[in-house]
Amino acid sequence: MDGPALDVAVLRRAAVEVLRRNDLGTATVAAPGLYPHQWSWDSAFIAIGLSRIDVPRAAAELRSLLGAQWSTGMIPHIVFSPGAADYFPGPDRWGTDDAPARPADRRTSGICQPPVHAIAVRHILDRGREEGGAVQEAAEVFAAETFDALLAWHRWLVRARDPDGVGLVEIHHSWESGFDNSPRWDGPYSRVVPGPVAPFTRRDTTHVEDAAQRPTDEEYRRYLWLVDQMRAVGFEDDRVRESIDFRVRDVFVSAILAAAAEVLADIGDDLGRDAEAAEQRAVARRFRAGVAATVDPATGLARDWDVLADQWVAPLTVAGFAPLVAGGDPGLLTRQRSLLLGDQWMGHPALRFPLPPSTSPVSPDFRRRTYWRGPVWPFLNLLLGWASLRDSAWDLRWVLRDASLDQLADLTFAEYYEPITGEALGSRNQSWTAAAALEWLA
Repeated sequence: MDGPALDVAVLRRAAVEVLRRNDLGTATVAAPGLYPHQWSWDSAFIAIGLSRIDVPRAAAELRSLLGAQWSTGMIPHIVFSPGAADYFPGPDRWGTDDAPARPADRRTSGICQPPVHAIAVRHILDRGREEGGAVQEAAEVFAAETFDALLAWHRWLVRARDPDGVGLVEIHHSWESGFDNSPRWDGPYSRVVPGPVAPFTRRDTTHVEDAAQRPTDEEYRRYLWLVDQMRAVGFEDDRVRESIDFRVRDVFVSAILAAAAEVLADIGDDLGRDAEAAEQRAVARRFRAGVAATVDPATGLARDWDVLADQWVAPLTVAGFAPLVAGGDPGLLTRQRSLLLGDQWMGHPALRFPLPPSTSPVSPDFRRRTYWRGPVWPFLNLLLGWASLRDSAWDLRWVLRDASLDQLADLTFAEYYEPITGEALGSRNQSWTAAAALEWLA
């Protein structure tokens, strides 16, 4: 099946237009309709794309997000837009207004998402230096003013989410992983037995053509039960860890922290923050080692750890390639790239484009149209491409770039794509998909 021909100029204009339409001024909604607020890791990828067209606006994106940081250092996964009520669960259901650590003047959720933000700041700094002059000066000021906020964010993850020092970030809700309904969470969620959950009306299923693409209502009951458990203890870190029914050491979040800590250390070097740079390099080493230690010798893939069940979580999902994001041992990375490019993943003969599905097509868990159970996610390909560039892994880098641009030539900027047919799925005009297009075009 032939797709639309790639017209670089048309793709660039269309991507810029998506970001322009979704711009609230200092924050960008994740997508019109379905996601009318600012999401944490979406904003980091959006800032990467914005830095290719408007460095000051990219800085404003992250400055806005960091303005909602909790006093603990946590960056919340949603910052709610005033007046945008068409989303569930909204701020009233989260109930964070009474949480002791929440920001005074912003309404947010009470959980986090993967810590890609330092990587975005590095992109802004690099693009500013490429432009020079006043733009460079503004980018350098921005990097300096955000350094302590990012340091507090990483320190919180280390302190609150790896209290045992194993080099793996513990999550307390699958939404914190960003891989909401991945097969990774089937085992842990099977052991979550919700108590009474207040009635709810979902909004997400009204914004997609096929509700089967989305998590089920039963899954949502478990999601909301965990929110209720956290709300009951004021979202206080130690009390949540003691009472929550979902505790998983997330290998992919851990890999992102390892990569981001190394980047933040480099920024610290630029700023003359030598002690903090050394601290972050130690964090990077700790979490790289933690990620590498999870690799299953039988499959070559990294695994999560279910703390409450005391067992590995190891379905065949793209999270198994966490070491490629974390970096580290060249031998391990070479083996992982070979797997990723092989016939169970990007080289599978049925794929429309040679891009990694969220779950392997050879897995019994593979569902080609269902959210994180099979579809291809453009922003994730960009993250893997960034890591490949960092490691000079050109074999993987160029396949990801060329196939991603071919996929995005349909100009839908979809949230995710059907891996076999290439059909656009989920919401359209997704901001981080448009941002990925701009970064790949550069």
